[in-house]
Parts: sequence; C-alpha cells; structure tokens
Amino acid sequence: MATQNAPASMYREGRGLGIWEHKGKVAAVGIGHSPTARRWDETVETSLGSWGIMAARAAIEDAGVSPDLIDGIITSPSGLGEPWAPRDIPEDFAKAFSLTDNPEDGLTQLTADFMVQNMPELTNVNYTMHGPGCMSNAVVVAAEAVGSGQCKVALVVTGRGNLQGRYGQYGAQALNTVGGGNQWTNVWGPTGPYWVAWIFNNYLKKYNVNHDMMAPFVVNEKRNGLLTPSGFFAQHRPEPLSIEDYLAARWIVKPANLFDCDIPIQVATAYIFASPEYAKDMKQKPVYILNHVATNPKPRSLQNTLEEYEEAADVFAEKMYEGSGITANDIDIENMYEGYTIFHQYFLEALGWHGVGKGDALHFYQNDLSVEGSHPISSSGGNAGSGRTRIWMHTDSIEQLQGRAGPRQVHIKNGRPEIAVSGGPQPIGGHHAVWSTTPG
Repeated sequence: MATQNAPASMYREGRGLGIWEHKGKVAAVGIGHSPTARRWDETVETSLGSWGIMAARAAIEDAGVSPDLIDGIITSPSGLGEPWAPRDIPEDFAKAFSLTDNPEDGLTQLTADFMVQNMPELTNVNYTMHGPGCMSNAVVVAAEAVGSGQCKVALVVTGRGNLQGRYGQYGAQALNTVGGGNQWTNVWGPTGPYWVAWIFNNYLKKYNVNHDMMAPFVVNEKRNGLLTPSGFFAQHRPEPLSIEDYLAARWIVKPANLFDCDIPIQVATAYIFASPEYAKDMKQKPVYILNHVATNPKPRSLQNTLEEYEEAADVFAEKMYEGSGITANDIDIENMYEGYTIFHQYFLEALGWHGVGKGDALHFYQNDLSVEGSHPISSSGGNAGSGRTRIWMHTDSIEQLQGRAGPRQVHIKNGRPEIAVSGGPQPIGGHHAVWSTTPG
C-alpha cells in the first residue's frame, strides 16, 4: 500500500491553539545533502533516486545514528519540476533500483516507499508519511510524528528534480491557449513572477519605497549562498553579485528582475529527527523544535492582494509566537523563505525582527545585513543565494544553532545563537518552524 499524505490533523493551521503540546520533544540531529546540478544529465548516478539515497546516508552518518534505529520515514515526494512521463523509464534506471508503482519515483519524485525499498539498511521502519509540496511540509509532519510518538527516529527527505533547467512548463502551462480563470492569472506560464511582482508593486506604492532598495538584501543573499558549500552557486557559479549587477539586471515581470527570482536546480536533502532520549546520544548537538505552524488562507477573489498577504503574515507570526512561547526579541536567526526575494519582507515585518514594522523592511535593508554584522538576516543565503530547493533556511537554522555554520556562523553577544525561525514558501501557503538550542 502506497504511503499516504499527512492528514490535516498533523498541521497547526488554526488560531488560538496555545503552546504546542510537543514543544521540545523533537530534535534535529543530522543533515545530509547531495551535490547540486542545474539540470539532470539523465544518468543513474545523478538521478534523484541516487541523490536521495546519498543525502539520506549522509544525514545518518552526520547524526551518528545506527540505521536500524530509524523507525520512520517522512518525505516531501514532489520534485516541483516537470514530470518524466509519458516517456518510458530508462532501462539502466529500472535495473539500478527497486521501483515502486509510481513511474516518477526516483526520477522526478522521492516517495517514502522508494526510500524504504532502496535502502536495505533501514530494517525497522514501521511508519511512513508524505508531507507534499516541499521540505517545509515534511519538517512539520516529521515534528508532529516524532513529537506524538508515532516514531522515535525519523529520516526526513526531499528531492528537487529538474529535467530541463527551468521552471515547469507542463500541464496547463504548456498549452498554447488558456481559458477560465487562467486567462487572468496564468497568462505567461508559471504564475509566480507575475503575481508576486503585482503584489510587490502595490507594496512599493503603499509605503513610498522603490525596487532598487532591495539591492543590499539580494546581494547579501548571494554572498551568504557563496558561503554555503552545499549550495548551487558555491559549487558552480562562485562569482559574487554586486549592487551594480542587481540594478542592471533585466526585468522578468516589473518590478521583479532576474535576481529577484531563484533558479530551479537538481538536489536532494535529508535530516534526522529524533525524540530527546535518542537525540542526546547522537554525534551532533540536538536542535529542538519549539513549534510549527501552517498557513493556508484562501483569497477572496482570483488573486491574493497585498492586504491579504500582510494579514496572513501577521497571523503566521501570531501563531509562531503563541505556540512556542517566544517573542521577537528572542529570535537570533531569521531564515524565512525568499525564493522570490520580493516577498521576504512580509515575513520580516510580521515577525517584527530587530524592530522592523510595516513598510520598514526596505529601509532596514540599507543596514549591515552580513553574518558578521548587527542584522544577520537570512544567514542561509536562501533560495536566491543557493538555488530553488526550499531547504536552505532549515539547514542553516539547524547548523547555526549547532555552531557549525562555518564562515556563515552568526555570533550573538559573543556567543552562538539560541533561537531560529525558518519556513516557507509563503505567508499565504506554507509551513514554518521555531528551532532552539534547548527544549524551552
């Protein structure tokens, strides 16, 4: 029987839920990354299946956990890219893996079933679940599974497949004509740049700011990305981005330019989550989850408005603080999603990190944002700085609190950071977590 998607009961989507009942009962202890590539070269060795297994084994080794202790696997199966079907499964791929009933498994997706069937060392897995969409979903599902005792040591995996080195042009987006509501919201294929830019344009007008004020934030994202060895740009395009480069970049959909958009890549990532009694004996310092929340408000019409974005972000922050018991002053590491850089400010302003209020973010970006400075925002480099994966913000949050972020390491008051927030992809549809060096 195929693994099912997580039920709605595993997501903290409502308001007024109080402190998360499993606060401090789940710890991240291991991280594993595959290499990165702009697109898949269609060899078995670089397939999503191979890289998913590689990342999983790297996370297991990083945590120092025996594979037979892993009793749960949670994956975010969708690769966010174009499907392989209707092409036949490559013969060499079919010979290399134990295939599932899903023809995309290991090619453009990574299901929990694929991982179980192709990692024979995992002999005691009795719990599997899918958190569809991206790693942020898998993270919160795994937190709930471990916190509630459905498994004790969980392998959490996602793969980002990219066949053509581009945003997905498939399904309705590949047709020559559009109809229905799509004629207003899906005119040019992938909808992201269009509606993100439209909302941001309204933000610029509302607060009397301009697009060029984004430059320090985006340039800092790229710098942090180049300090991330597992990231795409650090591995393949190590040239820094300058303010001048950013300001001269071509528009994708004005006011969103080329560097305001992340680039799709091929990569796999894995984490090990464990209950505290298991985590304390592992190789790495445990990083505890204090809360997780889901945000999924419905638009009042065909398209979310700026006001709906800001309202959703405010609700997200309210739930993050309520469920964890922390305040804005407690947050050392702010790693909210920025795959389109021009919606990071909604998270930042809602959280009130470093005193940023409504309409203040672009002014705030004119400060020292570096990891060495007083406002080390988005220390992961994010998806703009390391490639479209929706994982870097979680990896960096864990590494920062473990004190092993290398040249990105942030120092707070002559010590290491103690609280981090991460998540995505958006305030109007995403999953988010609060991390801590202590159970709280």
